[in-house]
Amino acid sequence: MRQAWIAVIVALVFCFAIPCVTAVSLEINATPAEAHIGDTVTLTGKISGLKTIAVYLFVNGPDLDNRGVTLENLNIPAGRGLFTTAPVNLNDGTWEYVWDTSVILGTLKPGTYTINVVSTPVDRLRFAKGEYAITRVAFLPSDKPANQVPLDPLLTLVALISTSCAILLIRRPEQN
Repeated sequence: MRQAWIAVIVALVFCFAIPCVTAVSLEINATPAEAHIGDTVTLTGKISGLKTIAVYLFVNGPDLDNRGVTLENLNIPAGRGLFTTAPVNLNDGTWEYVWDTSVILGTLKPGTYTINVVSTPVDRLRFAKGEYAITRVAFLPSDKPANQVPLDPLLTLVALISTSCAILLIRRPEQN
């Protein structure tokens, strides 16, 4: 009988000594959900069930690597330490990342993109079930005109004069 009580006490100690493990839960929201290429999209969310200093973000979409790519450089596949990170507020688990699509490397094409947030730095093909969240953003063509630098009128005049001189020299008849 005494051994049964010892077993119960040991079991109770283990129950209280081992912290309760909760499932990791992630949330992500994008504002706005529809934007023009070149606009800023604010990504916000929350992580619970895990104390961490950062969450990891990557994007999937038209003509991008299937594993996902970083938000700053659409040419770099996510994974192997290459991610966009967002710092987590340790008090409440909230995080925020402002994605300025006017200063990214690579080509963002019109279409719907999926932004992923994960709790561990793994790509889309390897994250654990339940330890990720997604949101979608529809990108429309840019509503800003392309940056066109007009030529200096003086440069145009110099090019016209030098072309005319070159033609005159080529057509000049040979003198004997």
